[in-house]
Amino acid sequence: MQKVRYELDPHNRLVLRSGKKSDLLKFRKVLDGRFKADKNNELSYHIKAPLDDKENTPYHPALRASGTGQVPHQVKLRGKWSLTDTHDLRLILDKWGRETFGDEITLQGEILDVNKNSLLFAVTTTTKENTKSTYILNLGGSWKVDEHNRLSFRVRKEKGSHDILTFNGVWEINKNHQVVYQYEKARLIRKKRKTHTLAFKGYWDIKEKLRISYILSKDDDSAFHFKAGGGIFQGNYIKYEVGIGLTGKARPAKRTITLFGTWRVKKNVGLIFEIEYENKKMHEIVFGAEARLTGKDTVLFKLKNDIENKDIGIDVKLSHKILKGDGEAFIRALKSNRESAIYAGAACRW
Repeated sequence: MQKVRYELDPHNRLVLRSGKKSDLLKFRKVLDGRFKADKNNELSYHIKAPLDDKENTPYHPALRASGTGQVPHQVKLRGKWSLTDTHDLRLILDKWGRETFGDEITLQGEILDVNKNSLLFAVTTTTKENTKSTYILNLGGSWKVDEHNRLSFRVRKEKGSHDILTFNGVWEINKNHQVVYQYEKARLIRKKRKTHTLAFKGYWDIKEKLRISYILSKDDDSAFHFKAGGGIFQGNYIKYEVGIGLTGKARPAKRTITLFGTWRVKKNVGLIFEIEYENKKMHEIVFGAEARLTGKDTVLFKLKNDIENKDIGIDVKLSHKILKGDGEAFIRALKSNRESAIYAGAACRW
């Protein structure tokens, strides 16, 4: 019985081959088809036109037969997902897969887009008519950062497990306060390098002393919780310094997160910092706060987690003039209390 093995060619197509390495004449056939990922992100290759030439096509009982007993309609691959240094998708195969494929397969392409709970990977292939076409692999999961503040995608697997795609590069913050990741890559055909930009749509939040978060989806628990130094809180901005530890780099890359916005006191809510995002969409960072008048026409706010009323170790001084609307009533309440502080938050009335 001849042994059948698969390999991946430069056009992301499966190639069926048989025979020993020492054989001068080995069978080799390119199988036109496409890769697909199911709801558990298990990979399979769907063959458009299975071979039916019984004289030339080797039989192997480990393969799922297509009806001809020769080549299946689809080949399933199980393994562990990862991201290569060139931002291609790699599947490290399990024991059964290694017998038929080798240790791993790498899909060459580009990350087309990112959503709050998915990653879209564009795969380019060539048909038997020598026509190029591109299709999309949609991997589901959630976005996180690792202990080095690198972006990562947790690929959802069955029984609650996951694989991790680590983005070993430096992210930025654009003018719309979005987290943006860029990488360069040579195109498969012309080898011309192209810059790919991935923009994550979310909003900022602060609930802890040395951490600032970028929330993509509360429902799916997709969020970047960046470890940071102490924040700087001023009249129209919040600033944090963040270090990103990259593989092969002795020192972390430094990035500054600067959020521009407006401070307000909102009745029955608390102290808020309102930020304008893309398309003039507004979102608020909400704090609880203990407030006290100072001698310089300012109010000193000691910020707290608005949910747990926990002190997050940050103070901000704000002028009376910027606290308009509900803030004016808050200032009057402060003055009526003289030296005592009052609390601004959802459980407070003034």
